[in-house]
Amino acid sequence: MTLLRPEIESLEQNAITSLAFPRMSDPDIIPLWFGQGDRITPSFICDAAKTGLDEGHTFYTHTRGRQDLRDALKTYLDGIYGIDLNPDRITVPGAAMMGMTLATQMSLTSGLHGLVVGPAWQNIFNAMLVSGAELDYVRQRFTDGCWSLDMDELKAAVKPNTKAIFVNTPCNPTGWVMPHNQQLDLLDFCREHEILIIADEVYSRLVYGDELAPSFVSIANDDDPVIVINGFSKSWAMTGWRLGWMVAPARYENILTSLSECFNTGANVFAQSGGIAALENGKPWLEELRAQYQTGRDMVMETLGNHPLLEISPPEGTFYVFPRVPGCQSSRRLAERMADEAKVGVSAGSGFGPGNDDHFRLCFAQSHERLAEGLRRIVGFLDEYGDEI
Repeated sequence: MTLLRPEIESLEQNAITSLAFPRMSDPDIIPLWFGQGDRITPSFICDAAKTGLDEGHTFYTHTRGRQDLRDALKTYLDGIYGIDLNPDRITVPGAAMMGMTLATQMSLTSGLHGLVVGPAWQNIFNAMLVSGAELDYVRQRFTDGCWSLDMDELKAAVKPNTKAIFVNTPCNPTGWVMPHNQQLDLLDFCREHEILIIADEVYSRLVYGDELAPSFVSIANDDDPVIVINGFSKSWAMTGWRLGWMVAPARYENILTSLSECFNTGANVFAQSGGIAALENGKPWLEELRAQYQTGRDMVMETLGNHPLLEISPPEGTFYVFPRVPGCQSSRRLAERMADEAKVGVSAGSGFGPGNDDHFRLCFAQSHERLAEGLRRIVGFLDEYGDEI
């Protein structure tokens, strides 16, 4: 007999962590499985958090985030998108994943339907499943050497009880970036059908060829059915800080205050001092990281781009590639063997939704020296065991 709801009882651990956690104590593995690099948060951000502690930022604060951080976020978003954002739309609930959880809890429950644009990170599937809603998946297509989304296919998957559509742009794991015209099209469609867009834009500053990706923040009005989630983890090397933000319809201000109280009483207080420093002084660091990742992307394509066992395209954004291994029957087994035999950690494609079991994800955010060695090991593994794969 179980005391748990069926939605909780049936949850599966994230495919990345279930592979990586048992092997994290192995010092010989080069970890290209997690979505982070090996550079620590820069000192000016850490020093700001330390100063926050010294200044007594150790008490309860507003559950939607400290006012000075929300003010800094408004200034930052106004500056990069050329808008005048209503400050009531900004909430800092904790990690970006907390924002995802709040958005799904606000929009979905038993008897309702959610759509995920994939491939997508497994945690968003779990966040939707926990709500009790029915879940469907519309997959990007890899055609003519690049990833794309068929908007007609997405709209056709909508049901009368669809209440939320999740889209991650730039996309983890494919690197696809949703074009501006598709964002406008989706927003018009969701206005008409009263569907909430949950947009994960945490990689918005990590694009190649432009300064930032197109954003729903720049096109959504105060009361449009859009919640945009973003955070500090990827662009400022702050994955362990668990600090992110939401831009939601202004009418949800009080609801998000209450929900944040229910889930975690708000974000870490002194960590928010580091977030302010990142927004106000972090542009050079962000540009340095993006230059590093651009070089890493080039290294991946140079090393793997012409390998006979792989189909791979350069990502438009993020710091991932999602190669296909035609004929591969189990991406999980492939990733396990790479970790155990070649000592390089990658993520199984099966963890990113249906139709991805002949893919694996590789994060190229590590230092160039470690990345080069990891790529060398992958090539060696493929060359030696390709017939078995």
